[in-house]
Amino acid sequence: MPKRVKIELTPEEESTLKMWANSGTTEQRFALRAKVVLLASQGLTLPKIAEKTGLHEQSCYKWRKRFITHRLDGLTDKPGRGRKPVITPEERSNVIAMACTEPVDGSTRWSVRKLAQVSNMGKSTVQEILSEASLKPHKTEYWCGRSPDPEFEAKQAAIIGLYMDPPENALVICVDEKSQIQALDRTQPLLPLQPGKARRMTTTYKRNGTTCLLAALAVHEGTVEGRCVKSANHEEFLKFLKHLYRKYPGKELHVITDNLSAHKHHKVNDWVSRRKRLHMHFTPTYASWLNQVEIWFNIFARDVLEGGIWRSKQQLVNQIMKYIRNYNELWAKPFKWTYSGKPLTA
Repeated sequence: MPKRVKIELTPEEESTLKMWANSGTTEQRFALRAKVVLLASQGLTLPKIAEKTGLHEQSCYKWRKRFITHRLDGLTDKPGRGRKPVITPEERSNVIAMACTEPVDGSTRWSVRKLAQVSNMGKSTVQEILSEASLKPHKTEYWCGRSPDPEFEAKQAAIIGLYMDPPENALVICVDEKSQIQALDRTQPLLPLQPGKARRMTTTYKRNGTTCLLAALAVHEGTVEGRCVKSANHEEFLKFLKHLYRKYPGKELHVITDNLSAHKHHKVNDWVSRRKRLHMHFTPTYASWLNQVEIWFNIFARDVLEGGIWRSKQQLVNQIMKYIRNYNELWAKPFKWTYSGKPLTA
């Protein structure tokens, strides 16, 4: 067995080995293997390397030879080597049962790290158990709860009927508002998207005012009518209704909206009651998802609001109205109503 073999390292290899040897987060066995190679690159003999690392000479020889043959890849363990951890069915059941409970430390859900600490297992072992049981404690899915509205069936049937089979000469319009849209500016300039680099902006921002978007979706055309106002009160809602009423003369207007108090204000009711071709339809309690304009609001938020930067409230308003014009010209089309009527939950 040769006692002295000097290894020539590339700058990248030397940098990586030093990082492994000196990092406090590197597993001890990898740190020692890196030290073996670094000492060998200095021309030290096996006895000296063994003395400085505390490893047996045979182990030092092994890792020096593995590095010469396979370079950095030679310092990793071969697949299938080492003793497999033995996890009993009872231990697996305990981890699964614990993951399905609420933690006692005040947090709302378990993490793999916390489960590993409490169960005295490795994180990878806990992750494997959760994966086999199809458990994802970090994830929450939302569903629509049962509406307490005693008239739910009648209201939802009327609205879906308008979607699926509207009356002759009728225009079905879904109306709602998106309030408190903030004109946020960043404290530092935006760093644009580049190859290999994401679009970047500071987490610190300044507010330049807010606006409220009143929007009306023509269900069977897919077009959107929008207006930005200061606040979502009954006066602005009534003005918007009057605008829609004038825009579509000679049409039977069926307006679908939710139960916001501004939509049911006595001034709104008085005006609507005197308009024979205007019909209001309110979604059931906790069922605003029946209102198709909510789908459009999700598209709008994704396309316009996420990551937006505006130096003034007027700049925000101008961009919103520009988006609505382009949406109507380029992308507007009716949404397909695909819900089959099957219960969402037992």
